[in-house]
Amino acid sequence: MSAPSPQTPADADPDCPAPGAPPSDAPSAPAPASASASASTAGAAVPPGGLGAAVWAALGVVYVVWGSTYLAIRVVVETMPPLLSGALRFGAAALLLGAGLAVRQGWRALRVTWPQFGSAFLVGALLLVGGNGLVVLAERTVPSGLAALMVASVPLWVVLLRRVFGVRTGGTTLAGVLLGLVGLVVLTAPGLTGEVGLSGLLLVVVAAVVWALGSVLAGRLPMPADPFVASVYEMLAGALGALALSFVRGEPGRFDPGAVSTGSWAGLVYLVLFGSIVAFTSYAWLLQRAPLTLVATYAYVNPVVAVFLGWLFLSEALTWPIMLGGAIVVGGVFLVARNER
Repeated sequence: MSAPSPQTPADADPDCPAPGAPPSDAPSAPAPASASASASTAGAAVPPGGLGAAVWAALGVVYVVWGSTYLAIRVVVETMPPLLSGALRFGAAALLLGAGLAVRQGWRALRVTWPQFGSAFLVGALLLVGGNGLVVLAERTVPSGLAALMVASVPLWVVLLRRVFGVRTGGTTLAGVLLGLVGLVVLTAPGLTGEVGLSGLLLVVVAAVVWALGSVLAGRLPMPADPFVASVYEMLAGALGALALSFVRGEPGRFDPGAVSTGSWAGLVYLVLFGSIVAFTSYAWLLQRAPLTLVATYAYVNPVVAVFLGWLFLSEALTWPIMLGGAIVVGGVFLVARNER
């Protein structure tokens, strides 16, 4: 998953941030950033001269970088404890983003009220510990592309959770949700046939649900107005939560930095700098300068990028359940997004 995202592809309503999200990193979402809806926007109007090269470049960054975070996570957990790596990633990203804000705007920019701090901390724990953390654990056995396709279901769970909170949903949107859930059933077929551990697949499903819960709550709690500031505290919560759980699992005691491969270290640096900083900054910038309908397309492109990169670099299999189930999930998300804007 990508870093938490300040806006959702599934809904122009601020209750519905999507994966990132991570997821990603995510991403994800869905994706890698803040899931705060208080700073969300309906997207910018297209200028008379059309969209400039900078918009397309930023969109390309979001497409490729957030789509590639699943590959990076898979490489990181090959030789590094999963939750401890998450703590290092989000701790470093929080420090870098916070320092950047302080340099540009002064330390006062990081001041928030206690309710805002508590809300950001709770949302960060849900998104980055419950959401991203479970994906990282799952990717020890689940191929990165398959994980990305399953995380793409986050907007579907968001719709269901919003109904729990009393938000009415149209029939077409519900049809999209049902279609997407059918895709999830197909995607679990590798677990049913023994090709991929079913426990890992279920972890990804739970991660998507928890990520969706954090996204919905982000639109209902008193979050910091600045999505970058909210992201600092969310990632701080993710770092502390992942570190605490890593101690519960005994990861620090077994961690030997000398045994970590160069590829895992490189993957961790990539997740910090590109997944949590560069891609999110590009995404937040796009929300101010491009139509939301265009920006939201990352939700459909990221899983495709993840599947392709997993096949290209890790030789991950492209079986018929993965391809068919992934297409159904993305189709369901598209149907939901089109009708919920």
